[in-house]
Amino acid sequence: MRFTATSTEFLQALLSVSKAIPQKSNIPVLENFLLELEGSNLTITASDQETTLKTIMAIENVKEGGRIAIPALLLTNSFKELPTQPVEFATNEENNLIKITWASGSANIPCLIPEDYPELPALVDPKTIEIPANVLTDAINGTIYATAEETLRPVMNGIFFDINPDSTTFVASNAHKLVCFTRKDIKGAKSSFVLPKKPANILKNNLARLSDESVNISFDKQNAFFKFDQQLVVCRLIEGTFPEYTKVIPKNNTNIITLSRTDLLNATRRVAVCANQSTGQILLNVNENTLEISAQDLDFSMSANETLSCNYQGEPMRIAFKSQFLIEILANLPYNEICIKLAEPTKAALMQPAEQTNNDEEICALLMPMRLS
Repeated sequence: MRFTATSTEFLQALLSVSKAIPQKSNIPVLENFLLELEGSNLTITASDQETTLKTIMAIENVKEGGRIAIPALLLTNSFKELPTQPVEFATNEENNLIKITWASGSANIPCLIPEDYPELPALVDPKTIEIPANVLTDAINGTIYATAEETLRPVMNGIFFDINPDSTTFVASNAHKLVCFTRKDIKGAKSSFVLPKKPANILKNNLARLSDESVNISFDKQNAFFKFDQQLVVCRLIEGTFPEYTKVIPKNNTNIITLSRTDLLNATRRVAVCANQSTGQILLNVNENTLEISAQDLDFSMSANETLSCNYQGEPMRIAFKSQFLIEILANLPYNEICIKLAEPTKAALMQPAEQTNNDEEICALLMPMRLS
């Protein structure tokens, strides 16, 4: 293998796939980047077996193609220290080395012929859907914070893609809070899958810089392929049946608080400082057009309260929530004015925008209350 590439472009390509490199693996070759040069296309691959990332980089000066594996950490750290300039790569297969030469110096880095590098899985009877990059980014950002960390129910540890002929809904829940992000303009044949958090975070980061691109998703019961902008993300899906989320969303919560999301978020953050450290309980007391937020920790003789103006339709009510969950939901809802719909202090609260601004998009969050103490 022999070619020349710009140092900063090469480093960007490495960083775009580096999140899939395991710190330590039972398969030593996975601690390496796989470089495959064919024609003018250099494909860089990283994998931990569960998640595989590929990116294709166009190379103008190619003298010889090939396929090698290079230690990921060593290669990345080397290029982080180089200013922008042409860098030449040349392998010495007899000594299992690759020589990297730049304007003022050179380095010899060990490499190997990656005969045992894992192949990509083959999809069986795959289904496909295409989603604009900005929509997929918003869907992941708007749901991933609600995922769980469970060993007994791993299906809760990812984002559920519920694809239907009239809409697609992205769902995440940890049994205490649930978030649904629905797009009516994203449609497909009836199907579903659960995307794990690691590839979801990788997708979110790699899609953030894209605007007009679309993401082509192919998937079967075990794996999913996400293709976009000369990149490929392949991941093993979480197997299992996601709960029937539509059945837990309340339909008749008639006590409705309407107020500024930012005002409620900031007030909750201030008051939560004095909440009990073990429970994090925060109390909402709503009466007429006034919402009082309070918290206390009797063990440390701490308490705080704050009063906000709101528009309230319903009976006076006191309801308690875990402050961390309430803050997470309020921080991630992309609306200025929100409605909090309540039934009674022991039943779930439903949070929605006060006014729908995008007819193709619906977002709602469900939060279970705490027992009043």
